[in-house]
This record gives sequence, structure tokens and C-alpha cells, in this order.
Amino acid sequence: MSRNSRPAVDRSIVSPNGATRDGQPISYSRAPAPDLERWVGRFYVTIVDMPPERRLSCGLLSDFACVRIQLRGKWEAETADGVQTSERAALLFGPHSRRMPIAVTGSFTSAGVFLKPGACHALNGPDVHGLTDRLTTFANLGMPEERWLGMFDPEATPEEWTLAMEEAMRKLIADRAVREPEPISARVEAAAFADPTVTVAQLAQDLGVDQRRLERIVRRDFGMTPKQVLRRARALDMASHLRGVADQDEAEALALRFYDQSHLIREFSAMFGMSPRQFVEQPQPLMTLGLETRQTRRLEIIQRLAPGGIKPWE
Repeated sequence: MSRNSRPAVDRSIVSPNGATRDGQPISYSRAPAPDLERWVGRFYVTIVDMPPERRLSCGLLSDFACVRIQLRGKWEAETADGVQTSERAALLFGPHSRRMPIAVTGSFTSAGVFLKPGACHALNGPDVHGLTDRLTTFANLGMPEERWLGMFDPEATPEEWTLAMEEAMRKLIADRAVREPEPISARVEAAAFADPTVTVAQLAQDLGVDQRRLERIVRRDFGMTPKQVLRRARALDMASHLRGVADQDEAEALALRFYDQSHLIREFSAMFGMSPRQFVEQPQPLMTLGLETRQTRRLEIIQRLAPGGIKPWE
């Protein structure tokens, strides 16, 4: 599927945080302060305005566990445990092995924290493998939901909200951390961003770790096997390319990660539940918001984008 086919866009969905060149809304996001880099991958704030009764059906596919604070909108998620609904709520989403169907009615605001792999384990939190394709409430986790919901001043800027989330994370780490996040998991994450075509055996060799130990660590901190992690990363990079939130100078390299067109269609359909062509031809506002945040972080990690720099799709 060529990127010459511009992605379909729903022009009725707008965000004060701006849009891509194609007109797709984007989130405010940034990397954490240096003292939180081992724990947090990225903070985000998403604000989208829609008609009150408008129901938006889309989906998410995220690499990592994520704290999501839903401040506006009526939400519905098709999880591995069935359909779950919520409105104003503080939730912990596990990583996704495939696209999770998500719907939201009315204007919505969501702020959140993408946790680094290993952060849940270090915080004595839920097992990430058991949380994959699922979500749980702060109440179930014994966490102060009202405190998190109450820290977002409606008059404050997205950056001020992000500073508040940073302080909340510092308190959470001070209160709950029982160990440091596993450094090997951070290196696996970086490797998946740089080249997800690497074999698991080569990855273990590059990291200087026994392959069986690597597989145990990755299953615990990513919720799946190293092979699945790399396969998902490859599909997510291609999805970002198709939705116009990638560095187009990488287009040829991303395409060459797949043997041929049939391989791309098979792998992509398994992850997203639709063909690449369908993914381009149907508006994907929620998915694109998530892909844009992930791809910004990826480009910063592999040093193709300076932190806070102008993104290729802006």
C-alpha cells in the first residue's frame, strides 16, 4: 500500500492541540523529566471536540501499559474480558496484542502516562501478561482515583497537566516501588524501535543475555514473547506510515521489513483486523492519535527527532 494514498480524515473532529498536514488531530505529548525516564515512556494530553451525541468508533493498539485519566466522554472498550464502559475515570490499560475496539460518545479529554516496560513489576503492580488486552480501575489497584481525577485544573495548559502527572508519578514511585525497572527491558524497547526485524537470538546476543532469560524478562515486562513484541513493533511502524504520522524518509525501509505485499497484508490484518487499504480508506482518529504519540517517542529514541522538535508530519 503506497503512502501516495492519503488517509481518510473525519473533518468534524477537531483538537486545540493541532493537526497533521492531512488534518488529523494530534495530542500534546512529551518525554518525562530525567528523574522519571526509567519509569515513564511518555506523557500525553488529548482534547477533542465533537457534537454531544456523536459516537466515534475506532480502536487502539499500544505497546505498553498506560495510565489513562478520562475526564470527558462516554467510553466503551472491547477487552479480553468483554465490553467495559466508563465516563470520568482513572484506569490502567495493559499493552495490546492486537487492535482493541474503542468507542467514545461526545467531546472527550484524556490524559495519561505510558509506563516503561518493567515499571509495573517494579511498582509491585499487576502482572502485565495478565493485563494484556485488558484494563482495570484505580479502585481495583488500591490507588487514589479521586486524587488523580482532581489534579487537572480546567483552566491549566496541557503542559501544566503534564507537570501535575509528573508529581503524581513521583509520589507513586515513592509509595509503591519495591525495585528498579529492569534495564534489559528498556534496551529491548529501544531495539524494537530501531529495528524490529532483528531475530530473538541476535537480540539476545546484542544485549549480552541468555536467550531463555531474555524471553522470561520480556514475557513478564511486555506481556508477550520477544518475537511477538518485534512483530507488533513492525506493524505499528507501518500503521504510522499509512496514517501519515511517520518520517516519510523511512518509507522504503519500513516496507522492506515485509517479504512482499501478501506478507504485509497478512501481518497487518492479524494486528489491526483490516487490510492496509482499509486502514487508509477509513478514518482512524483514535488510532492515529495513539500512533502519533508513539511515533514521536520512537523518533526521539532513535535520534531522528530532537525532543520538542518539529515532527515530519506537522
